[in-house]
This record gives sequence, structure tokens and C-alpha cells, in this order.
Amino acid sequence: MEMLLSTKGITICLFFFVLSLAAAIEIPLSVSQLPTITEQSHTQVAYPFDEDFTIKCEARGNPQPTFNWTKDGKPFDLSSDPRIVTSNNSGTFVIQNRGIINNFQGKYRCFASNMLGTAMSEEIELIVPSVPKFPKEKIEPLDVEHGDSVILHCNPPKGIPPLHIYWMNIDLQHIPQDERVSMSLKGDLYFANVEESDSRSDYCCFAAFPRLRTIVQKMPMTLKVSRSNFIKERKPKLLIPPESAGSSSSVTVIKGGVLLLECIAEGLPTPHLSWVKVMGNIPKDEPETENFGKTLKIDQVTAADEGTYQCTASNPMGSASHKFHVHVEEPPQWLKKPEGGVYSVGTNLVLLCEAIGNPEPSIQWKLNGMPIDGRTFRGRISTREISLTNLQLQDSAVFQCEATNKHGTILASANINILNIAPLILTPDEENYATVVGYSAFLHCDIFASPAADVRWTKDDSIEPLSTFRYELNKNGTLEIRDTKKEDSGSYACWAANSVGKRAITANLDIRDATKLVVTPKSPRVLKSHSILLKCQAEYDSHLKHSFKLSWRKDGDELPVNSTEGGRIILDRDTLFISNVLLEDQGVYTCVASTALDAAEAEAQLIVLDVPDPPEDLQLSENQNRSVRLSWKAGASHNSPVNESIIEFEENRWEPGRWQELSRVPGNDTTALLSLAPYVNYQFRVVSVNAVGRSQPSKPSLRYATPPAAPDKNPENIRVEASEPNEMVMKWEPLKPVERNGPGLEYKVSWRQRGVETDWNEELVKKHSLSVRNVPTFVPYEIKVQAVNNLGSGPEPNVTIGYSGEDVPDAAPSGVSVEVVNSTLVKVFWFGIPRDRVRGHLKGYKVNWWKTKNMLDGKRHHPEKHFLTFVGDRNYGMIPGLEPFSEFRLTVLAFNSRGDGPESSPVVFETPEGVPEQPRFLRILNFDKDSVTLSWGLPKKANGHLTGYVLQYQIINETHEVGAVSEVSVTNRSVLSWRLAGLSPSTKYKFYIKACTAKGCGKAATEEGLTLAQGTYAGIYEGISTQGWFIGLMCAIALLTLLLLTICFVRRNKGGKYSVKEKEDLHPDPEAQSIKDEIFGEYSDSDEKPLKGSLQSLNGDIKATGSADSLVDYGEGEHGMFNEDGSFIGAYSGSKEKGSVESTGSSTATFPLHA
Repeated sequence: MEMLLSTKGITICLFFFVLSLAAAIEIPLSVSQLPTITEQSHTQVAYPFDEDFTIKCEARGNPQPTFNWTKDGKPFDLSSDPRIVTSNNSGTFVIQNRGIINNFQGKYRCFASNMLGTAMSEEIELIVPSVPKFPKEKIEPLDVEHGDSVILHCNPPKGIPPLHIYWMNIDLQHIPQDERVSMSLKGDLYFANVEESDSRSDYCCFAAFPRLRTIVQKMPMTLKVSRSNFIKERKPKLLIPPESAGSSSSVTVIKGGVLLLECIAEGLPTPHLSWVKVMGNIPKDEPETENFGKTLKIDQVTAADEGTYQCTASNPMGSASHKFHVHVEEPPQWLKKPEGGVYSVGTNLVLLCEAIGNPEPSIQWKLNGMPIDGRTFRGRISTREISLTNLQLQDSAVFQCEATNKHGTILASANINILNIAPLILTPDEENYATVVGYSAFLHCDIFASPAADVRWTKDDSIEPLSTFRYELNKNGTLEIRDTKKEDSGSYACWAANSVGKRAITANLDIRDATKLVVTPKSPRVLKSHSILLKCQAEYDSHLKHSFKLSWRKDGDELPVNSTEGGRIILDRDTLFISNVLLEDQGVYTCVASTALDAAEAEAQLIVLDVPDPPEDLQLSENQNRSVRLSWKAGASHNSPVNESIIEFEENRWEPGRWQELSRVPGNDTTALLSLAPYVNYQFRVVSVNAVGRSQPSKPSLRYATPPAAPDKNPENIRVEASEPNEMVMKWEPLKPVERNGPGLEYKVSWRQRGVETDWNEELVKKHSLSVRNVPTFVPYEIKVQAVNNLGSGPEPNVTIGYSGEDVPDAAPSGVSVEVVNSTLVKVFWFGIPRDRVRGHLKGYKVNWWKTKNMLDGKRHHPEKHFLTFVGDRNYGMIPGLEPFSEFRLTVLAFNSRGDGPESSPVVFETPEGVPEQPRFLRILNFDKDSVTLSWGLPKKANGHLTGYVLQYQIINETHEVGAVSEVSVTNRSVLSWRLAGLSPSTKYKFYIKACTAKGCGKAATEEGLTLAQGTYAGIYEGISTQGWFIGLMCAIALLTLLLLTICFVRRNKGGKYSVKEKEDLHPDPEAQSIKDEIFGEYSDSDEKPLKGSLQSLNGDIKATGSADSLVDYGEGEHGMFNEDGSFIGAYSGSKEKGSVESTGSSTATFPLHA
């Protein structure tokens, strides 16, 4: 563990460091020094289209150097020609392109001199090209015979390379070239043998000089080919190299250059050229050739390419060959160059100069640009080394070493400065530095001194040099403080001293807090096409807020600040939002924060989840009659492992194009042994499934056809259906196409009457049903169905029991009796018919009834039949919804699937009195401040003898709270109006009127109204309420309201259960009829809760009748009265729960108050 060993003002340990800095730092220009060439031109071409040509030579030194030039080794006076323009304190000159400038062509050298010595540049060649032209000449036509060899010479003019030569006709169409006709490297056109088609008068040679922007054309040449009297077949003869060169020749190539060896031959038939290396390192690959095999080309020549190459031209008549001895040479290259430097008085000097090349280069030493005279030079000099001892100030000089062979010259200069000066600190004083905690701090102290200076650093007021492992003094004088801490802040001093003098500077260091980043979420996993938001939270030093910058990178590449891909990827300072995520969005997202002093990064690995890629490369193996092995390569899982693979098949015989699931295998498996059905031409595909979803199906496999076989199974779901009594229709589920197992599928149907010893009846059918007639009515049969095809029968089938056709029952129930439960409900009993008289499967019994007389008025009624259905074999049922105080007749019959049997004899019964229906209306005829006159109508049905009316009223307001109920009994059943007195003025009341029989009171009609205020004249209202038009309007409103309520009631109950208890009004009826028949004993409406302020029953002493019957005792009826499940609606009105209040939808009369 590293420990801090110093605190402010206290320095522990001694650290002393001696540096030799002079050789590493460029000499300040303020110090006397030798000239140094800093910039020079190299080979220069004076193009005719340029306005001038600049030859550069710049140098630095103290004193300021002066410049001299030589041209071709002789002094060159820049003032000798007015077209030369020079600059002060510079060796560069400009030649203006005026007049004839050919005399400027040559090799120039620049010399920069001051009192200490002379620096010399490398040679600068200036090339002044002439404009290339073909000579004007008359070229005689060439007359040759078919088969002769011909050479058309181009002889292009000289010019600046590169040179491109083209042979074209006068229309600038290229002359076709091949093995027979080709162009040499020099540009001549060679014909190995001519044909009559070669005759033309416009063979033109074009020479292009791209650097001169010039193309020149030679005069057209004419070639005439005449037919020969004989075929001039001959063996090949080399035209290049010519026969005069002998059987071999030597070729020299520069290392790193391009080797081009050329062989062109004539002969008939046209010779074929081939190349081989016969001596030296044999290349692994055949050499590259060009120009239809006539040119061997090797780029970037190395020493390994040296050797002997042979070209051979051959045709059926013979062959000719030539050998090229290739020598690889190279221009001079440095092994060691003399190195300049700063030396102090009394030290020693050794300069080395060593170069290689082929031929071996010669070495020449120069001093200040002049050859060194060994007789006068006080040091030791050899070919590769110069040495001097006990250097003195006057030994300062520029030493040059030049290495030369026939391929070039290289120059190296070494400035030897002998100096004796006090240290110069080049870094400014009082520099301010800053870094962040944990980073390294670098405090600079660039020093130049000769002799070398001793350098040390101190902190704050201490004079002791800094130590510990965290401090390191670099060679250039810089102090490095590693792993900085807050306590490293402070003032530092750099001290430099040598034998001549000493110097010092100070530097201030501030330590800032490091920048920290966190990206959330760290490792998000997101579904493809979903969105992701990355947030980068940063902490940084407040002093660095102006330089703080934030950016995002993906996989190392910076993301642009503006939104990308049409707004799909949005960068907003510290957030990165990606909508509609794609698979290629997956990667490492890096938030990068930078300040002037540090940088920090935080990463988030975004993983994109998607359905797998479809499997690939489906292969079939292990082929068997009933199985095959399917193998595949799994597609990319997209970061969610494959859970399972679904294998599907398609067959093209029965349902082509329909893919069906065949098998499933675990996700890691990529092979499955598939069980197959016979006689199916299969094709398979695979779907991969992961947690995200299903992949697209793979491409289908090859088809695999299984051979046919006998059926493996028989039809299922065998049943008997019949529409006629003496008929039996046997039906079954046909085999699926893949279950047929072979061609010619049929069904073998066997049947016989159960319990009768007889042979089986059999029949083969192709469809999946068989009808048999003339069988006894409703007799059990044993039935078998077996699958059969051309290859055999299926397994032995199971026996199924079925019955022949039914007929309607031929007997009626007996012993029918009726038990009256209450005024609207009776219970019916009967004895069922014998089993053998049903003649089918007994479905149940029907009870029919109809009203014959009203007991109140004695009127006979036209019979309107109703019925209820009771499913199953039973002997009683409940008949609800009857009219009270009426006479009825009732019959019972049995029924089966075929229909209804005969009815029983009618039974007569009567229903007792019931409670009346609600009065037809309740109206307010007159309102006073403390009284009101009410009028009401008779009930629509009295359901018995009326005994009178009950009139009730209570105060109501706009809230749920209501007042106490007051009641008046009207015992005279003929009274239809009443005046109530003792009411409160300006008060809203609700009024109720009920009709009563000996059985009880019925539902109430209601009305609401306001009494008048004190002093209000009531006559106005009396006048209005007694007007005929007003009474008519009120009747119309009441009738319309009743109609709407009826429609709503019917719609609510249509097809639903009978509502045992209806919803309460806001201001409920203060009295509820609490008669509760025993048929509803096990049903309650738990959804209905009493409203706030609901009243207690006004007739709490009325008891409900008891019964043990439930809804299962009720049958299924007609005329919309009963639902299919036996529940009933509309005709039977159940009583309200005790304590609930019911009101009607009567209109409310509201009267305004007048002051």
C-alpha cells in the first residue's frame, strides 16, 4: 500500500536528479548555433504550362545563415539572370517561365553558412522538358505476303515519364491485339504473321505524356498484304530479344522496382510464349505475365527474384528460347547516420557513417560542405568514422556524410555545437496546472544547458527535493505526480544548475474532483419493435462545468447529436431514446463525459430479444416405412433460448397446401425421429419457439412418400339417427385423410338385432352413413363399422348399441290432479305412461291449460291454451302465472323425439281471490296551502271483490330523506276521490293509492306535488285542474309513461330469469306486499340493497305463505311467459322483500309558488 510521506510545508527524503537534456531538446534560437537546413526541394520539373518554378532552401541558425548555390558542381549566381527572384534571409528562389529556360536544367545544391559553419542540402535536380514531337516524315508503304512477319516502328519522342503508347486507326479505334499481333514495351507493333485482313493504310502510333498533358501522333503507315502462292509455315524466331543478342542476356533491376522481361516471336502458326525460372529461388506461384504472355512482370523486386528466367516460343514446327540473367541491385541506404548534438567543452566526439547498397556505395566526409583534408583535420578520420577529443568552442561545425553508387546518392548532416552556457528554462514561470484526483499531474520544466544541468523540484516552502514513488522526474525535466490526491495541491519550484550558473521557475497545481458516470439501466433486455430509454447520470467538479461535455457511442462509434434514422434514435443531452428497436440496435452503448482535465465512461449492454430465425438445412435420414429422421440447423435465437421446435407436415394428396402439426421436441434438439402414416407424400418444416414467440417456418424439406398399408384404426362416434319409425340410419366419423393408409377406402358395416340369435347383416359403403329400412320401431341393434382399403382390413371393431327409429307415444298420462297453492300458482300431479308405450326415448311431459271463466263476473272466455314442458321422467309440476279468481281446465301428455302423445282427460280447477292490480291513475285535482283533493281510477283487474282503498302520503324533498307516512283507509269501494287536510304549506308531498280485496292490497299508484305558500290564491289552480284540456293532457302523459315502462319491462325480462324483486325508486313506496310464495324460497336478489332512508314495511303483519317447492318444479312454457330453463316472466308477479317500497312510473304534478 502506498503511503503519503509528505504534508504541506514538510518534505521527507532527498531526491536529486542529474539530467543531460541538451541532446533531447532543440537548441533555442537565442543560443549561438550552426545552420540547419529545415526545408528543401527535391527533383523538380519545369512544366511549360507553369508560370514559374520554385526551388526551396530554408535554414535556421544563430547568427542568421547566408545562402549560396551551386549548379552541376559549380557556383551559381542567383543574380545572373533577371528571371530569378530571391527573398531576404532565405535561400529559396523562383524562376519565372519567360523565354528559353532550357539553360536552367541541371543539379543544384544549397549551402547555408554563418560564422560557426556551413550546412549543405541534398542535390536538387531541375528538369526542363522539351515539347515532344514526332518528326515529319514520309513513310513508305510496306508490301508483304500472307504469312510474313512485320514490325511497324513507333520510335516515340522523348518526354517526361510516364509514357503511354497506343496503336489506333484514323478513326481512333484501337488496333486489336492478341498472340499474333502485339505491341512491345518500346511501342513497336509486331505481327508474328500477317493476314490479308491486316491490310490497311491508317496504322497510327499515339504517344501520351500525362504529366505534360500532351498526346502526339505519328504519320499513318500503310500495310499491304498480298496472297501468297504457298503456305509459309515455319518454326518460331525471337524478334525480342533479337538473334544478335545471342541465347542469353543480362538484366539489372533496382530492388523494390518492377522487373519487366519481354519476348516477342514470329512464326507460322502463331507461336505461344511460356516462362520459367531455371536458376535461383524458384517461386511457388507461376510468374505474372502480360501482353498475351509476352511480358514477364514482377512488382516490388527483392533479392529472392534474382536468377535466370527463360522464355520459350513454340508452335507445331518447333521452338526458340532465350535466357535472362537477372541481377538485383539497390541504391545506397543508411545503416548508421552521423548524429548531431550539443557538446560541452572538453568532451569527446565520435561520428559514425555506414551505408549499404549494390554496388557497395562509396563514403565521403565533408566539413561545412567541403571535403575534409586529412592532413589538416585535427581529429581521426576513416571511411566509417570521425572522432575528436577535448572539444573546444571552435570545433563547432557541420559534418556531412555522402554515400554514392551508380543508382544514387544519399546525404546525412550532423550539426556539432560546442556550447558553454548557463541553464535556460524554456517553460514560462508561474504556470498554473490542474488535474483530477487519481490522475497523473505533469509539471513542465524544459531546460537547455551546456554543460548538462542538475534538476530538482521542491514543494511550497521546502528546500528539499521531492521524493516517494509517486514522484518521477522525466528526462526533459517534467515532474510527474502519479495517482494525485487533494493534498497534492500547492506551489512547486523547478531548480536547474550547472557549472556556469543556475535558474528556477515556480508552478501552481490544483487538484479537482474526478468525473463519475452511471448509465441506467445497466443491462437492458428489450423486445424488438419496443422502445428503450438510457439515462446517463454524471457527477463532476463545479470548476469544470464550462468544459463539461457529454456524448454517446455505440460499439465504439460516436452517435450524432441530432436524431437519427428519421427520429427513431434520439439523443437529448444525458438521455438516449430508441423507439421501434431493431436487431442491429443491440450492442454496447457508452456514455462519455469529458472535461478540460479528465474523461469518464459508463456502459450499458443493450440486448434485443426477438423470435428465433427460422431453422435451416432440413435433412431426411434413417428412412423407414413408418418413420424418418428429420435434422436441421437452428437459426439465431436472438438472446432468448429456443424452448421447443414444432415440426409440421404438408401432404399433397388430400389437403395440399395445408400445414399440420406433427410433433414437438425440446429446444436444444435439432433432430427428431418422426412417426409417419402410410400412403402419405410428406413434406416437413420446422418452427422454433422461444419466450418471445414463434419463428417464421423453415423452408420445406424434400418430399418423403410412405408406402400404403391396411388401416390401423376404425371409425369412431358410431351412432344411430332416424327420421321415420321403421328406419335406422347408422352414422360415424369418417377416417381422416392421413388415417386411410392406402387407396380404395371403404367401410364394412355389420348389424343385427340385440338379443336375437341371428347372423350379422353386412354391407360395404364408401360414405360415412348407411340407412336400413323396414326395421321394428325402437328396437336395440348391435352395430360394427370396420375400415377396409385395397391392402386389407382394419382391426376388429367394437360393438355399439343403437336403436331403430322412434314413433310418438300411444298412451296418455293418467291420474291427473291439481293442488291449488295460491291465487296464481297450482301444483299438478299425474301417473306416467308405461315404458313400452313411449315407443322411443322419453323426453318429458307437457301440461296444457286454458281459462274458461272469470269468477268475479261469471263470463265465459274463449279458450286460449298455454303449456309448460317438464323434461325427464317425472310425475308432477308447478304451473305459475295464473289469473286469480278464475276457472281453468288442464291436460297432460307425454312426448319423445318423434313428437307428442295423446292428451289426458281435462281436469277443472279454480284459483282463489288475489290482491288487485294498481289503480289506473292517481291525480291531484286541487291544491291549497294546507289541503289537497285527490282522484283515482279503478284497478285494471280486481282479482276478487274490492273491499276499499288505502290512501297514504308523506313529505319528500330533493334528497334521499323522506318523512313519516300517514295513512287513510277508504272503506267505501265506490269512492274514487278524497280531500286531505292538515298539510304543511309550501311543502312537497308524495301520495300513494292502493286497491284492496279480502286477500290484501295491491300495488300503489303515486303522484307528487307542492302545497301553496301562505296567502296564495288557490283558485287559479282549481280553475286549471278542472279544465278538460288539462285533464286530457295529464291522461296522455300518464298513458305514454305507462307504455314506455311496459316496453322497458318487457325488454329487461325477455330471455332472462323472472325478476323476483324489482329495483326501488328514489322515493320508495312506503308499503311493500310481502307475500312470498314458497317457490322462491331458495332465491334471493343479493344485488339489491335498501336505499338510504328506505321505509319499514307499513304492513309488517302480513305473512308470506310457505311452500317447499323450488323452480325445478316449473316447466317450459309458450307465449313468451317462460324461458327455456323453466323460469317464468311477466304473468306471475312475485312479492317484494319485506321492508322495500315500490313505486310506479306515474307522472308528477309540480306547482309553482307565487309570493
